[in-house]
Amino acid sequence: MGIEQLMDPSRIKWISSPGPESDIIVSSRIRLARNISDVPFPHLLSDEAAEAIINDVYEILRSDPNMGAEIELYKMADLSDEQKILLSELHLISPDLAYAADGAVAVNQDETISIMINEEDHLRMQVMMPGLQLDEAFQEIDKIDDLLESKLDFAFDEKIGYLTACPTNVGTGMRASVMMHLPVLTMMNQMGQIFATIAQVGLVVRGIYGEGSQANGNLYQISNQITLGKSEADIIQNVMGVARQILMSERKIRKSLSGEARIRLEDKILRSYGILTNAKIISSSEALSYISDVKLGVDLGIIEDVDPVILNSLFIMTGPAYIQGVSNNEMSPIERDLYRANFIRQKIKK
Repeated sequence: MGIEQLMDPSRIKWISSPGPESDIIVSSRIRLARNISDVPFPHLLSDEAAEAIINDVYEILRSDPNMGAEIELYKMADLSDEQKILLSELHLISPDLAYAADGAVAVNQDETISIMINEEDHLRMQVMMPGLQLDEAFQEIDKIDDLLESKLDFAFDEKIGYLTACPTNVGTGMRASVMMHLPVLTMMNQMGQIFATIAQVGLVVRGIYGEGSQANGNLYQISNQITLGKSEADIIQNVMGVARQILMSERKIRKSLSGEARIRLEDKILRSYGILTNAKIISSSEALSYISDVKLGVDLGIIEDVDPVILNSLFIMTGPAYIQGVSNNEMSPIERDLYRANFIRQKIKK
């Protein structure tokens, strides 16, 4: 399976399929960090040792009758810079793995499973699902973890749990996160208060691409910050509980808007719809902002002729690397902005 096949939105289950609470919760993700016993962390690995880990992990995955035929391996050393950025835009790798010369990623057919190899840890396994499905995502990743642990000796301490390169991942090694679309809470300047509140219960808010990224398109990732001393079930329930509270706050404000506030919101949404369907050029950051507005308009019934699945897919189909890849041509920034505007227009009008 080539990189170009990963760009087909119809095969990306976490954006092409409906999920619980998907009007606000775009996706759920469970990620596990694991390391192999008596082997240096990736930043200390020799090229030969790093290659051996990649081969061993891929062989185990391929040998599994339930997964083997669906898994493809992509080595960072074999990819162009644009292809690595594309994998990051598709949420299949972290930006850090893109810079790991000895790194690789194994991806399944519907792109719900992504196993990063030789990033900060030897293994960073993740499962993504549409809507609020953390429990379901954990069930899937637990099977993968059991499969790999049956063949590999993971670094584990009886007192503190799984050992990782970063101390904040020690313990379960698990990050549970939900990606939420929160345009009204953002508009009402309430996100700062939410950040402070959830920090008190051990959670953190990041942008669309995780740590260090901005919340473009009013998309926020809510996840646990600490794994030590907490069970997987505790972490999941904590994240789900907070996500539901934030979800209810967003919905409550959406329903309560009336009078001039409602008129101004509708005007903003319809202006954004007009730009997406008529603009000559659109940058990637502009696109996310306008797509966010139109998605809100669809959720509120202000816009009725746009498929919400198309809007979810456009959140990841408007990045520079994706636009470059789908065009099959080398383009300057202005040429990308021209192509992006036409691409979005065709998708929405369809």
